[in-house]
Amino acid sequence: MESAHQEFDEMSIRDEPDFPWNSLISGYAELGQYEDALALYLQMEEEGVEPDRFTFPRVLKTCAGIGLIHVGQAFHRDVVHKGFGNDGFVLNALIDMYAKCGDIVKARRLFRGMIQEVFEPDHPVAVSTILSSFLSLKIAAQIHGWVLRQGIESNISVVNALITVYSSVGKLDGASWLFHRMPERDVVSWNSIISGHSKHPEALLYFEQMMNSGTSPDSITFVAILSACSHLGLVNDGERLFRLMRKKHRIDPRMEHYACMVDLYGRAELIDEAFNLIAERMEFYAGPTAWRAFLYACSVHGNIEMGEIGGRKLFELVPDNRHNFELLMKIYSNAGRWEDVERVREMMLDRGL
Repeated sequence: MESAHQEFDEMSIRDEPDFPWNSLISGYAELGQYEDALALYLQMEEEGVEPDRFTFPRVLKTCAGIGLIHVGQAFHRDVVHKGFGNDGFVLNALIDMYAKCGDIVKARRLFRGMIQEVFEPDHPVAVSTILSSFLSLKIAAQIHGWVLRQGIESNISVVNALITVYSSVGKLDGASWLFHRMPERDVVSWNSIISGHSKHPEALLYFEQMMNSGTSPDSITFVAILSACSHLGLVNDGERLFRLMRKKHRIDPRMEHYACMVDLYGRAELIDEAFNLIAERMEFYAGPTAWRAFLYACSVHGNIEMGEIGGRKLFELVPDNRHNFELLMKIYSNAGRWEDVERVREMMLDRGL
């Protein structure tokens, strides 16, 4: 982020919100550097750059991240003033912000207004967008009832979103019931049900059914099924599917797929295989996701030597991520290496963590 911000500071023209302002704000928010994200938004205002429908969700996420409801309320007023009060994307972020900041009453009021004013029976895409943003069984059930009353329960995008929500709150029976009642399915349907069963053997059964149905898997399908293999400890199946992805389906592995494989090896205590995958077999430079999965595996299995390698790499890539330091401290602590624990703690203090 430091180098990205430096490039941003050197730009002569930056009067459009989409790039680079939104990108940089989003980057800080994703890293948990919420104060920096808010400061950047204020700088954006000072320079006279108008926010758009993608700016507000990013800054509202920062308010939710640090619980600044009064700042979120100020942004809410800006949202209305600038004409984004009925934008579903922005409303999702507002509801999420109020809920995470503890104002459930306000979140519910906004949500009900959304259902009554924004959604019409011929807007199933909007319904699926809202469904995907909620992980509450009660709210999901309410929307499901509304979907049935509006007669749009056969819309694929709506059912896919319902499957995702029911899976996310642990109601796999409800997700499966919906899936099996679908008159037709697309790749998102299969991805949703496989992802929902990522900790259960049924994930592999659904994947085989998908292959037999003639639906071609995509990149997301393989993230879901490789994640399932990782959780279930199915190393051989994971390796087979990883090869199948490229050889049969012509899908080049991305960082997410490699991270799943690192996690697969790590959970099986195959630390050397995980390191070899990152250091030698990856076709591009390993990012924080893969190295974090590696460090986590080292912390679980107490591998100090490899953990130090993973820790050093992460400190270079994301120097302000507190969790990475804590993982390395855990490795040292479990080994009784208290001087190293203190050394890492001092590194955190030096970085203001």
